[in-house]
Amino acid sequence: MRATRTLAVPVLSAALLAALTACGGSASAGGDSTTHTTDSKGSRTYGQCQVPGVRGSIHLKTVEKDTLTVVGDLPSPGWWNGDTVRRIDSGYEYCMAANLAYRAGLPKLTVRNVSFDALVAGKTNNFDLALAEISITDARRKVVDFSAPYFASNIGVLVKSGSKATQDNIAGLQLGVKQGTTGADFVTRHLHPRKAPKVFAGDVELQAALQAGQVDAALQDVAIVLGKAHESKGMLKVIGQYDTGESYGALYPKGSANAAALDGAIEAMKKDGTLTKLSSTYLAKAFGGDPAAIPLWSAK
Repeated sequence: MRATRTLAVPVLSAALLAALTACGGSASAGGDSTTHTTDSKGSRTYGQCQVPGVRGSIHLKTVEKDTLTVVGDLPSPGWWNGDTVRRIDSGYEYCMAANLAYRAGLPKLTVRNVSFDALVAGKTNNFDLALAEISITDARRKVVDFSAPYFASNIGVLVKSGSKATQDNIAGLQLGVKQGTTGADFVTRHLHPRKAPKVFAGDVELQAALQAGQVDAALQDVAIVLGKAHESKGMLKVIGQYDTGESYGALYPKGSANAAALDGAIEAMKKDGTLTKLSSTYLAKAFGGDPAAIPLWSAK
């Protein structure tokens, strides 16, 4: 357990830097409600993302010509901003994808909503990479490939305001988790709750169950639950976090021919400050507070 380290912050520095310049982008180019395509028309702007870097500095063999196809569990405040998939035009991972598209010389960025559980199980097809706050694990590496880490994360404890949940009594509460996540695995393996955790298909269902009193606490990546608490306008709060030593990585189809090129671009985005700027622009606002101020709990 790395209890002394800053938690749920980018792999690089967590210092807040100047915000990215934002400009308007193109509208969705057809498709259903689970797919959205942005055409940069050769400019540096995808949606509201003004991208740095050198256009065409990497070469990719993509599933669709002139297009980077990225899948994820969408939307996700701070990471993929928009009321619906069609309206997504900003956020840390959206703009990270836009940066990758630009550096690959691709004018179009298509994002598609998929089941998180199916994604990490290697059951999703026809995409170039996935960005969905996915923790890198050895079990997942058996069916998919990962990039180098781009964001460090822990498991946060989300409760209703006024909850009497504590580090000492949490094992006796009704806990809720999201299907297929490392949070679900962490609860079972490390907290050993006396009641079987309730498992939900997505973030919306998990949050609704918490608000309805069907579960006493929701455990998921701290970066995600902080956003949910901020969205709730005081109805929910994050009261603790568990150090897991986990980090997020971009997910690639197993054996992807693009892995080396994408890894190189992600490493370049770390070094040139792009990812730190994305964090200061989108995540600090979505979190509504300092992740390091959340008490660190120990699994007993």
